[in-house]
Amino acid sequence: MQMKSAVLVAPGRFEVQSRPVPEPALGEVLIKITRVGICGTDIHIFNGHYAADSLPMVPGHELAGRIAALGSPSERLNVGQKAVVDMNIGCGVCYWCRRQEILSCPSMDQIGITMDGAFSEYICVPERLVISAPDHVPDEVLALVEPLACVVRAARKSNVTFGQSVVVIGAGPIGNLHVQLLRAIGAAPIIVTDLSAARVDMARAAGADVAVVDPAALNKAVMDATEGRGADMVIESVGNPALYKLATTLIRKGGHIAAFGLTGAGETLAIDILSTILEENSIKGSVAGIGQDMHDALTLLVHGRIDPSPFTSAVFDLDDIQTAFDTLGQRPGDLKTHIRISGE
Repeated sequence: MQMKSAVLVAPGRFEVQSRPVPEPALGEVLIKITRVGICGTDIHIFNGHYAADSLPMVPGHELAGRIAALGSPSERLNVGQKAVVDMNIGCGVCYWCRRQEILSCPSMDQIGITMDGAFSEYICVPERLVISAPDHVPDEVLALVEPLACVVRAARKSNVTFGQSVVVIGAGPIGNLHVQLLRAIGAAPIIVTDLSAARVDMARAAGADVAVVDPAALNKAVMDATEGRGADMVIESVGNPALYKLATTLIRKGGHIAAFGLTGAGETLAIDILSTILEENSIKGSVAGIGQDMHDALTLLVHGRIDPSPFTSAVFDLDDIQTAFDTLGQRPGDLKTHIRISGE
């Protein structure tokens, strides 16, 4: 049996190819994919800025689907169930995997980044990474589990809690999810900045207390909202070294920077070491949701703690994936673009 797969054959160029449907080996699950979100990482890969050595490749990892076949009997999964998938595949035995720090595993693979991913009608994945989902949850909502899991992990690693002031730099899809999760946690005030007025408006609708478009007005807005102290935490969700530098000016003494936005390789951030020590400031990176982060993200979506509606309006069929990527920059109002692989 054959299937369609969108293969990125070179930066900027997809080919929709016919390939054999894979057979699940022992310990694997065959997923029939229904929806896949386009991630910022997918855009970096498309533009040739990331994982270029993996091409040609099928990208995509923000997937929702149904279990089509089991490679071996499972006590928790059944054919026909809706499912999402943890994209991070560790070896399971090394120092980092034993500590649940799979992202540091020396032999880690990532679906859609180091191996073929989800812009395809079917995919085989390890059974241990498959998470069953309630049948009543729409596929376009389930496709948000993976990006939300990344945001869940960032909040967990930053120990953000109720009553803390947070600045979110960037009001794109991830910035919007940060705002919604921070609102659910009880952080306050939440201050968002972006150069796009449309996205700032969406961030305000998502729960931001203060939304700033003019960069020159940001510092005053943060200080006014925090009684002149600066923010407890700043989340950089763009991936711009200049914005990371800006973040250092917006935190209070003892404040924290959550490094989330991916920069280019080798980009650096100059910090005042003495001030960092004396003020007890901190910075911590976070890149992807793994394990429990995925389960928690699914729970938040199932129980309506996150509003998926800003992320579900832009949908392209698999055959039109080239157009979907080519027009991303022309559609700033679309927080998330989904590729529809098959019907529910």
